[in-house]
Amino acid sequence: MTHHLQHGAILGGLSVVPDLDAALRDYRDILGMTLVEQGPLSSGLAESWGCPKSAGAPMAILQPVSGADCHLRLVEQPDHPGFKPTTTYGWAAFELTVQDVFGWPDRLTGSGFDIVGPPKELEGLPYFVPMQVLGTGREMVYLNEVRENTPSSDLPQAQCLTDHIFIVILATPDRAATVQWYCDNLDLTEADTYTLAYSMINDAFGKPADTLSDLTMVQKDRLPIVEVDDYPAETTARARHDGMLPPGNALVSLAVEDFDRIEAEWITPPQVNQAAPYAGRRSATTIGPAGELLELIEIG
Repeated sequence: MTHHLQHGAILGGLSVVPDLDAALRDYRDILGMTLVEQGPLSSGLAESWGCPKSAGAPMAILQPVSGADCHLRLVEQPDHPGFKPTTTYGWAAFELTVQDVFGWPDRLTGSGFDIVGPPKELEGLPYFVPMQVLGTGREMVYLNEVRENTPSSDLPQAQCLTDHIFIVILATPDRAATVQWYCDNLDLTEADTYTLAYSMINDAFGKPADTLSDLTMVQKDRLPIVEVDDYPAETTARARHDGMLPPGNALVSLAVEDFDRIEAEWITPPQVNQAAPYAGRRSATTIGPAGELLELIEIG
């Protein structure tokens, strides 16, 4: 069953990997996603993302077997030696809704995924059980088993072993201003703010385990979309190869009902593409407040 498409829905995430064939073994064979298409990144798309030197790079497009209108794209490019996950501004992770999270460590044996956070039930958060892995491009993927809706949001139960992205995580220098930007420019809603000892952040920066961070959920009504995380003062902009995609979790695609109502500076003007995830829909990309590449796809 496909999830009903609404304004703000996550239509995809793009990660950068050093070896596309190796990453395909992980996403297709281990996570069990369907390979939709494969081929060089077009120069038009590369230009629209502000990374003309990525044109022609090997790319693969995958989709959950549930058929959800959400695509994971993998683009091959050389690793950047300065990139360390969870220490830079921009997209920090993609959260996938999955089944049987406690079975995942065994399934990942022998894959290119490194488990950085084994599955664990979080005290006071009975809604889901998370697990965190890093792929071969040091892209962060959360495998979350949804158990119930939260009081303020509807969380999607996975319809297959590894289903669609249902939350994207953004690391930002100014949480309040970033939340405001998403609400004002994209017609989204500010939802709950949580304060917690965030092990991913504390581990990455070598902080005491009980150090607290704030995060705010940005939603459309009860649909969760972007988790905006406050990051420590030591956080830096993400180092990247000149003219290429940022390393790790590089780009997020969101659905919008009407381009003409969006206040954004497009890298290049909106264009129509037939390939997944566009399917003949208009798209354009902007740079968000944390330096993140945000692609908007019109569903109106």
